[in-house]
Amino acid sequence: MTSLSFRFGTVGSPNSTPKKPGGSVGAIQHIKALDLGALELGWVNAVRVTEKTCAEIKTAGQENDVLVSVHAPYFINLNADDLEWPKSRKRLMDAAHYGNLAGATDIIFHPGSYFGLPAREVLDKAIPRLAGCVDELRQAGNLVRLRPETMGKSAMLGSFEDTLAMSKAIAGVQPCMDFAHLHARQGDGSMNSYDEWSRTLEAYASALSAEALKSLHIHLSGIEYGPKGEKNHLPIQEADLDLKALFRALQAFKAGGRILCESPVMEEDAILMRDAWKELLAQ
Repeated sequence: MTSLSFRFGTVGSPNSTPKKPGGSVGAIQHIKALDLGALELGWVNAVRVTEKTCAEIKTAGQENDVLVSVHAPYFINLNADDLEWPKSRKRLMDAAHYGNLAGATDIIFHPGSYFGLPAREVLDKAIPRLAGCVDELRQAGNLVRLRPETMGKSAMLGSFEDTLAMSKAIAGVQPCMDFAHLHARQGDGSMNSYDEWSRTLEAYASALSAEALKSLHIHLSGIEYGPKGEKNHLPIQEADLDLKALFRALQAFKAGGRILCESPVMEEDAILMRDAWKELLAQ
């Protein structure tokens, strides 16, 4: 595992996780058994976990050499109105607090919606709000990274440029690079070539440093899309995403970090991606 520049794993428990011991601890043990190295806890509906369970998750991650991250609840919106924002903020902060107790280093979240407003106007509201979250976490001694995810629909806050803007403005924030979403976002089949991925990685390094490319947090799957962007996640082999071109670009830029699979056959595709990466490195 340590010989690879990327750890591979799944977003949420692998489909084949045994019922016993089950839960996140069982998922971590199963990730290890599959010879994978990372798990993103899918706290996507709500954060409902005890401190005791968090301690058990942290121990399991350490004992099995599995890196842990958290996908925060979907219902977070940095562009929420003043009445709704405290609820969104609490969801993000709960994920960060309990995720930290569970040994997670990175908290992934969906940034929200433009509500038809220009991106710059929305970012002027979103960035101070996100900065306030990071400040509170640091004051509490919590060092998790908050990672706004690149989103697959053009109406959603979370273009590549949006996530870079947040990350440049706030220490402790870095993008979650969902390359399938970036491929789907424009709805025209673009962002699917070596040159396009290379320009994306070059922009990432220019904004956040070449060193930041060594700690990427990537979501990846096949994807179905239409004119307005993402429709559904698909198995890698049933979609038009050019995995080889993406991996060649990542290799050329000496990238590393974690690649977490979100396809319907998540562990099978995580293994497929791990093996494809090994094959590329062996060439």
